[in-house]
Amino acid sequence: MHARTFALVPAAGHSRRMGRQKLLLPAGEGRTVIRALLDSLHGVVAETWVLVRADDVELQRELQASDARVVAAEDNPPEMRDSVERLLREIERESAPTSEDAWLLIPADHPVLNRETLLALLREQESRPEAIHVPTHHGRRGHPTLFPWGLAAEVFTLPEGEGVNALLRRPAISLCEHAVDDPAVLWDLDTPEDYERLLQQASLSNLSPRS
Repeated sequence: MHARTFALVPAAGHSRRMGRQKLLLPAGEGRTVIRALLDSLHGVVAETWVLVRADDVELQRELQASDARVVAAEDNPPEMRDSVERLLREIERESAPTSEDAWLLIPADHPVLNRETLLALLREQESRPEAIHVPTHHGRRGHPTLFPWGLAAEVFTLPEGEGVNALLRRPAISLCEHAVDDPAVLWDLDTPEDYERLLQQASLSNLSPRS
């Protein structure tokens, strides 16, 4: 494995389409969506960094019991790329990553992260450390995405208006797609319908949204 893998978890959204803070919804075993994600990362990555809004006090309180490094943004990051850039800067300043390290991008609203899928990605990057590694299911790219640390600097060179995914389209950068028998790599959580579908797909019928 790499010397260290840093997980970046952008969590500064407003959950407007959900109508409430989606990261605090129940996700089984007495955990919230965000805690389920962080628990899946625990013991697999060296450090987990989460970007939250400074005014999202409830989410910050939920994160206090975790081992994640929490970065509070005073101004709201308009795009995920802004969140990623802030987290990369903090990791550079606090953890001094090297070219042997890697960074893993996983949106906070990705409700189910299979540890076996994550471990498989890490094993694949061990053999191709220069490449970006992405899981796919039935030909569709999903989450998380694993980058060599050397590409962190490339994020800051992207033209205005382009997201981090633009790195996957650069011909000079190797991209490895890995087909997995894990539909959860495609799941996200934006609307109440997404949440209800998640409960059905994950067989979490004992859960119900908070009132």
